[in-house]
Amino acid sequence: MSTAAAPPPKKVNRIGLELKQYRGLKTTLCAGCGHNSISERIIECCFEMGIDPQRVIKLSGIGCSSKSPAYFLNTSHAFNAVHGRMPSVATGAMLANHKLIALGVTGDGDSASIGIGQFVHLMRRNLPIIYVIEDNGCYGLTKGQFSATADLGSTLKTGVANDLPPIDTCALAIELGATFVARSFSGDKKQLQSILKAGLSHHGTVMIDVISPCVTFNDHSGSTKSYSYVRDHRHDLNAVDFVPFFDEIHVEDEIEPGELREVTLHDGSTLLLKKIEEGYDPSDMMAAVKTLHEHAQRGQVLTGVFYVNTEKSDFIELLNLTDAPLWQVSESNGGRPQESALAEIMEELS
Repeated sequence: MSTAAAPPPKKVNRIGLELKQYRGLKTTLCAGCGHNSISERIIECCFEMGIDPQRVIKLSGIGCSSKSPAYFLNTSHAFNAVHGRMPSVATGAMLANHKLIALGVTGDGDSASIGIGQFVHLMRRNLPIIYVIEDNGCYGLTKGQFSATADLGSTLKTGVANDLPPIDTCALAIELGATFVARSFSGDKKQLQSILKAGLSHHGTVMIDVISPCVTFNDHSGSTKSYSYVRDHRHDLNAVDFVPFFDEIHVEDEIEPGELREVTLHDGSTLLLKKIEEGYDPSDMMAAVKTLHEHAQRGQVLTGVFYVNTEKSDFIELLNLTDAPLWQVSESNGGRPQESALAEIMEELS
């Protein structure tokens, strides 16, 4: 009598979960959007590192990028905040329960425009959070206007040129006090995975700017924010009245350290990507900022880990919070000071 072959064993990670348990809902973003590649990398990294999804809190603001948390870690806690206000919600959540892993996904408009004030204070506080900017240089939900990271001289599909200098979120984050600052490209799977895994292991503010072009509004030859940096600023512009199907763009071979690579976009334009050279010292804050500015002046998008500081105390340590999450602290176990303690404080202040 024949017996059916036993099914192959399920592939699980170190905490016994399958990859599908790290996925989310089906994406509703445009076909070919780099944001979907970023979501896939987050899924893979959390699975491979054996992170418990129920320890993760996903945070976002408003924008195409802020829809992304719906597409990964479906069993994690999540909060979609007001436009530009995600850092406040993240700070409150981590103060209430610093045992969580905070994973914020935001956009260049959400962070560098309406949310710039909140971004500034998040970076200077060194709150434990992985803060991913899905950077396409435009507002994809409102017909593609320039965001504050759009490069000087880049153009819209209408032909309007940007006459304002860009905000470099990486340089700003380093100067403000973030302790892990990096940039990657949504089409470079290996580099983005490595950076995300390093960020998930870091204690403090992890700021990762990921160049992720908008295939609908900002992937033309006049744009400088896409899978590749656009060199030609002149273009015959046509109105777009439908979203075409595109395969996501990925670099064919690994970009070597120090290598300058042209990546061709859907419309034939190119972006100049360069990885940090071997021997670069990411602990040197001033050198990191200088390096970013030098490559920006050459029209190159520099990628890699720019700055790491493992010595600085994070915001939880600075506030000297109790080991137990604040939501577990009651009046009986220290949540309310004794009357004698309050009297002593008042005496010192009198």
